Amino acid sequence: MTILNLAAILVTLAAVFGYINYRYIRLPNTIGLMLIALLMSLTLILMGFFGLTGIESYAQQILSSIDFNTTLMHGMLSFLLFAGALHINLEDLASQKWVVAILATFGVVASTFLVGTAAWYVLGWLGIPLPYIYCLLFGALISPTDPIAVMGILKTAGAPKTLEIKIAGESLFNDGVAVVIFLVLLSIATSHTEISAGSIALLFVEEAIGGIVYGLVIGYITYCMLKNVNNYQIEVLLTLALVMGGYALATAIHVSAPLAMVVAGLLIGNQGRQFAMSEYTREHLDTFWELVDEILNAVLFVLIGLELLVLTFIEDHLFASLLMIPIVVIARLISVGLPIGLMRFRRAFSPGVVKILTWGGLRGGISVALALSLPAGSERELILSLTYVVVIFSITVQGLTIGRLVRASAA
Repeated sequence: MTILNLAAILVTLAAVFGYINYRYIRLPNTIGLMLIALLMSLTLILMGFFGLTGIESYAQQILSSIDFNTTLMHGMLSFLLFAGALHINLEDLASQKWVVAILATFGVVASTFLVGTAAWYVLGWLGIPLPYIYCLLFGALISPTDPIAVMGILKTAGAPKTLEIKIAGESLFNDGVAVVIFLVLLSIATSHTEISAGSIALLFVEEAIGGIVYGLVIGYITYCMLKNVNNYQIEVLLTLALVMGGYALATAIHVSAPLAMVVAGLLIGNQGRQFAMSEYTREHLDTFWELVDEILNAVLFVLIGLELLVLTFIEDHLFASLLMIPIVVIARLISVGLPIGLMRFRRAFSPGVVKILTWGGLRGGISVALALSLPAGSERELILSLTYVVVIFSITVQGLTIGRLVRASAA
């Protein structure tokens, strides 16, 4: 099947599911889309049990032809991170810089080791063998949070602006940090030669620091070009080239493309918006990137729901996956609560901030994509099962109840 046909099917499903959700279900858009796709997947699986395997087999064939990891990590992610960073006010982010920086670094590292160590003990207790390094890989890929499904809920629930900035800022940067940690751990797990602390540190510096510097460079070059043009079509095209070309080159030179896109998006969304664009251009640029963001998110959450059709669940793995849900939530609570508890001595926080950051730390497509990027084998199948169940719980249960928690904390 051609890429055009695949895109046509996914966009059509996203549009139809979005219509159904808007008219009849009225859930937040991304959550509603995923739940409808999940329900469709379960229906097709049940039809298969009753001998009606034709449609299920065709759907599985289509989904098997989609490389979810490549589609998200080397396609959608660049647009989503840039679009998210584009609308973050740098002054607001600067006022929360230490909170965001600590949560996106210490928080991710702490969560990786807490989840990984707990998973190693729990899986060992269940008699499911998984090397400790692969448990840490699971911890790394399940630690990044996804604000897409929760930001709209926080706004309608009247969450404080500072809290929105904390969640959005942390999630933009912890995606990049978590990917770097994941790549470091993956190189340790798959390398046949001894890995030294120096080589790990060098890899981390190349990916993380290199990505930030690279993002500043390509962002500044684009900013200079935008200053010399007063044509919104060309200016939108320049930002599109920045994302697509910039992400591809970052991947080729082995620096963190996600971090580069966040930094470039912040620069264009603030310096570029203020000094290099007319009001007319800003309106068109914002409209374009908001549409890109909404469309790609719709397709992504439909894909997450449909991915159930190509996963294989073993009974023991399913039970282990259910046990991972509270482990991931508790690890999030500790990795958020500990640094904020220490920072309370120096600054004030809004009421219920730890509870909201914990329960609002949704997991999304990045976790599934990283799990799918693991080498084929029994470890990959187990980690994929653990990841998928945690992500589905996170988006549905946490996503649908975070609004009430915000309102209760503000009361």
